[in-house]
Amino acid sequence: MPLFSASDRELFETESAALFEDVVKQGSISAADPRIAEEGDARGAFELLQRMGLLLLDPEAMEYTPVDPSSVQSQIVAPLSTEGSELLSESSRWASAFTSLAQSWRRSPQGGRDLITELQGEAIETFLASIVADAQFELLTAQPQTDRDAPSLAAAAVRDVAALDRGIRMRTLYQHSARRSAITHKYVAQVTQRGAEVRTLDEFFNRLIVVDQRIAVIPSSAGLDAALAISEPSIVAYLVDMFKRTWERARPFTNRETTMLRHVAAEQRAMTIRMLIEGHADPASAKRLGVSPRTYAGYVADLKQEYQVMTRFQLGYAMGLKGVSGQESE
Repeated sequence: MPLFSASDRELFETESAALFEDVVKQGSISAADPRIAEEGDARGAFELLQRMGLLLLDPEAMEYTPVDPSSVQSQIVAPLSTEGSELLSESSRWASAFTSLAQSWRRSPQGGRDLITELQGEAIETFLASIVADAQFELLTAQPQTDRDAPSLAAAAVRDVAALDRGIRMRTLYQHSARRSAITHKYVAQVTQRGAEVRTLDEFFNRLIVVDQRIAVIPSSAGLDAALAISEPSIVAYLVDMFKRTWERARPFTNRETTMLRHVAAEQRAMTIRMLIEGHADPASAKRLGVSPRTYAGYVADLKQEYQVMTRFQLGYAMGLKGVSGQESE
């Protein structure tokens, strides 16, 4: 049976289906019916029903009789599904071919000329998949907790596990708030089982990915749907140094000891105090802590209860009397 196009489906929905229903009600339609004559109003709809096998000619009665649609559906849908699978497979092969070319380009002298490249939209994930697949020895990633949903973490898990299985060393930083995320725990379990190291920190930071201390990807000021790929050696070295310094202050994600969790809670409490003292709005403070505004409001409520006050003004006054700044050591 021939494949049918989107225009065929549109004609079927708008005209052919109605004609078929009329034929079903009548039991058949005469070959001499003016609606399906050469110049008839329903000629196109009629011819489509014939091509689909939904109307069959009875040569003796010279009438067209309807056919059970369920017996025809699989004959039409199955080839479309097969074609869709073949197109997806072909698309994957094309993507792999271009990935190979991109890797060759980055290793070439010409590729080194574009020291800073802006990436937009889907090109970001494509580029990340390419450079991670091309990694030789190390991945460094800093991932703020905001905007990391289940699909993006699942895609990251597939990409990162493949790199770890090739022997790549991987270190990842999260904010402390990631410890309360079930989907993040699942991702961390997958990568740490294969040797990755994951730590958390109370501080806010932007997303960063560095591959082989050779190329870095950071957010662009153009918006959330843009990123910069940097291969300028001095800038990449600076970003790697910042990552390493931050890494030393971070706490292991997989450490569940009571003492460690107490340290994490104390650091989040101290940062909440700093946000209040600096006068940040709740949405901005929540973002810096990597939590929702509602959770941040809960942190503030805990501080009010701790200092036995009712309002934020009273809280600030009480902390001021005690010289609290959020910078105190534990």
